Amino acid sequence: MGSRKRITVALISLVALVVVGWLVGDLGTSSEPTPPPGQSTYAPRSDLPVEALSGLPAEAADTWELVKAGGPFPHPDRDGTTFQNREGLLPDEERGYYKEYTVPTPGSRDRGARRLVTGAESEVYYTADHYETFVEVDTSR
Repeated sequence: MGSRKRITVALISLVALVVVGWLVGDLGTSSEPTPPPGQSTYAPRSDLPVEALSGLPAEAADTWELVKAGGPFPHPDRDGTTFQNREGLLPDEERGYYKEYTVPTPGSRDRGARRLVTGAESEVYYTADHYETFVEVDTSR
């Protein structure tokens, strides 16, 4: 094969590789539209109302940061313990699925009534009234 033919074959091969690379790369991208600013792609895991973490008291966000960091917690003997869901307000799961964490209440002399409850599948719930009501928390907002 002459030198001119080798160069032509090499160029065609290079173009083919670029096209194949572009096509393969395009297969890996999602066709789902990106949500507009201010909207979330959060998928609720329960029928509870969903609240943005930023819409909860600032102490809830502080507690969430401690949960993600693994502590230290203000009540180490109580924070991170099993939440039993006796009230049945959260989705029904096996014992040990949920953990609870104290959300400090300014001015309270005890733990107060506010808690974050986390699930084994990374879901987060908040109660401001000691388990009487819950909201599911979108931690991305």
